[in-house]
Amino acid sequence: MKRWLYVVAGAAILFGLIGWRVVSKSRDAAELKTSQQKRLQAPVRVVLDTAGPREITQHLEAVGSLESPYSVKLSPKVAGRIDYLQVREGDAVTPGMQLIRIDPTAVEAEVLQAQAALAEARSRYTQALLTQNPNDVGVKTQIRQQQAANSSAEADFKQASENYASQVAAADSGVVDADAKVAGAKSGIKSAEADLNGAKANLDNAKSKFNRVNDLYHKGYIAAQDVDDARTTVSVQESQYGSSQSRLAVAKSALDSAVAQQKAAQNQASIVKKKGVADIEASRAKLTQAGASLDLAKSNTAQTAAYKANLAALKSGVAVAEAQLGQAIAHRADTVLTSPIKGSVTARAADPGSIVTAGQPILTIQYLDWLYVTASLPVEDSGQVHIGQDADVIIDALPGQKFEGMISQINPSADPTSRQFTLQLKLMNPDHKLRAGMYARVQIVTERTPAAVVVPREAVTAQDGNSVVRVVDAQNVVHVRSVKLGPSDDKGVQVLEGVEAGDKVVVLSYAPVRDGQTVTAGKGAAK
Repeated sequence: MKRWLYVVAGAAILFGLIGWRVVSKSRDAAELKTSQQKRLQAPVRVVLDTAGPREITQHLEAVGSLESPYSVKLSPKVAGRIDYLQVREGDAVTPGMQLIRIDPTAVEAEVLQAQAALAEARSRYTQALLTQNPNDVGVKTQIRQQQAANSSAEADFKQASENYASQVAAADSGVVDADAKVAGAKSGIKSAEADLNGAKANLDNAKSKFNRVNDLYHKGYIAAQDVDDARTTVSVQESQYGSSQSRLAVAKSALDSAVAQQKAAQNQASIVKKKGVADIEASRAKLTQAGASLDLAKSNTAQTAAYKANLAALKSGVAVAEAQLGQAIAHRADTVLTSPIKGSVTARAADPGSIVTAGQPILTIQYLDWLYVTASLPVEDSGQVHIGQDADVIIDALPGQKFEGMISQINPSADPTSRQFTLQLKLMNPDHKLRAGMYARVQIVTERTPAAVVVPREAVTAQDGNSVVRVVDAQNVVHVRSVKLGPSDDKGVQVLEGVEAGDKVVVLSYAPVRDGQTVTAGKGAAK
């Protein structure tokens, strides 16, 4: 029973609360409706702006970062210990300023060694030069001597050949003369024999006549004188016979002498021929020997070529030693690192006393008098930008400031993945406020349009498919006008028709504004 009492009491309370809530909401709705009617009837508070002439600028927007046009990482070409390093981040440097020095002890040893090697190479080359001329003169003198000896041998050979011919001719002439003498001697013998035979015949005839005369004398037929005459004739014939015998003996002796002379002449001719041939062969051998000696002397000219080649090699050795010395000196110069550009130190990676290796970056220097802004744009916008085009740059790290730049580089090739191409703007930085690595937003002006009437973008709204602007007249009454729009930028829209310069337009309202409604200008209204 008590349970039912509790249930009934709870239900009564619940219904009471529901009834109270319904009555409360009805009352609130009535108050809201009354308040809305009051607001609708009250002037709407709005913010106004004045339509007027302005230049409409079309631009492309891109984002990028600042980069130094010259960023140099100083690193040594030789390994060693840092002896000198004074600059730090933020320090300004100038071209040629000494920034880093590596301990040059080891490199100095290389320089001294290279200098010694060069001195030795030059000494060898100079010594070879000093002996070159005597060597050349000796070779040339030897050639001339052998040429003279060869000429002499040729003359001797020619003389021997000519002597052989003349001596052979003389010997042959002697043989012919001896042969003639032999023939003459033989002819003399024959003549002597004929004389002897005639003398003997005459003697025999005289004796016979004497005998006949003597017989006749003894018989007394002739006188004694006749006997004496016959005897005298016999004596004369005997004498002639003896003379003929002597002449025959002389002729035979002359023949023997002529034969001996003939043999001697023949022997002499044989000797002359043999000696002439021997002399010619000896001269020919001397000529051959002289030619061989001349060829040998001429072959010594190859020594001159070899000597010249040796000189060239020694000279090349000097050049190599000079190059090695130059390289060592260059290595010594590499121990001192100077700034190649004007700029500021932006990074330091080592301290004095540190051991560094070749190619290890120690300092980073960046040029900051002007910077690049590197940004990207879609390839579809490539036709709207060109080198020399002006642009505005906004740096997020420097709020409230705008920098003017100019496009200086455009990459003609786009990234095949992102379909973006990069461009660079040159941004002057005389006070070094801008720093490499800063984030930048770039606005590139692509078109400028002078407009007679421009209204803020917020003043244009859409109504029934048309663009409308709410114009407030001098009595603060709103007139909704359809407008024809032209180009726009982020600050405003050109109005070609529907609004005149000087008209006040609603850019912000605190409640919907209807045509013919009275409004009041609130804070921020146009002056």
